[in-house]
Amino acid sequence: MNQHVPNAARLATVKPLSIAILAMGGQGGGVLADWIVALAEAQGYVAQSTSVPGVAQRTGATIYYVEMLQARDGVAPILSLMPTPGDVDVVLAAELMEAGRSVLRGLVTPDRTLLIASTHRAFAVSEKEAPGDGAGNPVAVVDATDIAARKTIAFDMEALAQRSGSVISSVLFGALAASGALPFDRSAFEATIRGGGKGADASLKAFAAAYDRARDKPRDVVALPAKRLDPLPARAGHPLLDALIDRIRTGFPDAAHAMLFAGVKRLVDFQDVAYASAYLDRMTDLLARDRAAGGEIHSFAFSAHAAKYLAVAMAYDDVIRVADLKVRATRFARVRAEVGARDDQIVATTEYMHPRMDEVCGTLPKGFGEWIEARPKLFAALDRLVNKGRRVRTNTIFWFVALYAVSALRARRRGTLRHHREGLHREAWLDRAVALLATNYDLAVEVLDCRRLVKGYSDTHARGQSKFDRVLSALPQLAGRADGAAWLKRLRQAALLDEGGAALDGALKTIATL
Repeated sequence: MNQHVPNAARLATVKPLSIAILAMGGQGGGVLADWIVALAEAQGYVAQSTSVPGVAQRTGATIYYVEMLQARDGVAPILSLMPTPGDVDVVLAAELMEAGRSVLRGLVTPDRTLLIASTHRAFAVSEKEAPGDGAGNPVAVVDATDIAARKTIAFDMEALAQRSGSVISSVLFGALAASGALPFDRSAFEATIRGGGKGADASLKAFAAAYDRARDKPRDVVALPAKRLDPLPARAGHPLLDALIDRIRTGFPDAAHAMLFAGVKRLVDFQDVAYASAYLDRMTDLLARDRAAGGEIHSFAFSAHAAKYLAVAMAYDDVIRVADLKVRATRFARVRAEVGARDDQIVATTEYMHPRMDEVCGTLPKGFGEWIEARPKLFAALDRLVNKGRRVRTNTIFWFVALYAVSALRARRRGTLRHHREGLHREAWLDRAVALLATNYDLAVEVLDCRRLVKGYSDTHARGQSKFDRVLSALPQLAGRADGAAWLKRLRQAALLDEGGAALDGALKTIATL
């Protein structure tokens, strides 16, 4: 019997070995199921696999189910088509939240199931579309698997696969081999991969790395991701950027350096060095007002928060920015890496775009955009022409050149209608915060934090700005209250709970009764 077999009596029963694989598109779940079946059959087992696909990315990953059993007295066994809760020996989850779903489905049980899972995250649409931080808590999932599973092997298998130039299915296969859950030698697993032919070398490399990792360190410590900022460097190697770094170092408190540097990097990428310099000019003025209001006592919290949210406000999302991001060489390289494309393969990328006349006017010079908006019939006619969903193939010359031309409008962004309006809205927001500094410092800081409600463009931007305006409409009632900052924070958190704003409506009604 193989030395990795943990329970010889279990494998000698008439019950089949059952394996459930939860994977998303592009993760090789089908290949992994095929490997397990081929491995079992090569070792004299009868095996079968079935699959139930999810309806879309992350709304339910595809479940591949494999059962294997040796034939008895020459009679082939009848195997199940679907996993039964409480009756699964091994669950392989290609992503952390899918491991959590396997627990919720009852596929993982403490008396029987070995759980092999990657700890990396591929965020669901529901997590991404939440107005606030909709990401699930990875620590809660890991805690649940510790209780639910007989044994758990969990580490960042996606990162290991990328380092090996392979996909996560190879890593899961290696972890499965190292676990000893199947009564087969390592060489049999490797022979199965070689039998697949295509990409075998990279798959074997990932398999070997996962095998060693699963045996030497089967568990990662999973924690909530920390948000880190790059420290202020001594020099950037460019005279203009070095001048900005010197301004941060000599003109601002140490506590704000990292955030200011992050803001400068963001704004240089968004526009240019002069735009980032204007950001530091505005921050210099805000720091002076912070000092005058006794900011040192508060560790210059107002300046630190302004450094973050002023940069966010100045680097707003517009059509020019979207086009710029979609035609960058780094994006094409990232997409190729994500799909595992070889150098001799062509990757076709299709984008869905739904422009409105509002965005078109915002991209035009201020006077021309206002002229069109002042003529409702003309605006409506043009909107009927442009307000249509389009599938854009950015790998074609026509659409790449078209988007590249839009991105080139970056040089003229400061003269656009959208930039003018963003500037007015931004300054009105800062003026409201500064006006509160002397009388209610904490509330002034909360006013700055409310800027996180405004993001995106088109409908997303309109909804966010509407919530922002509604939250700040409560300022007259809160300005004179010692707990005004706490109440404004509650309003902001309520605005982030749902897209429609139902929670915010209730919170505003509560404020009205104070």
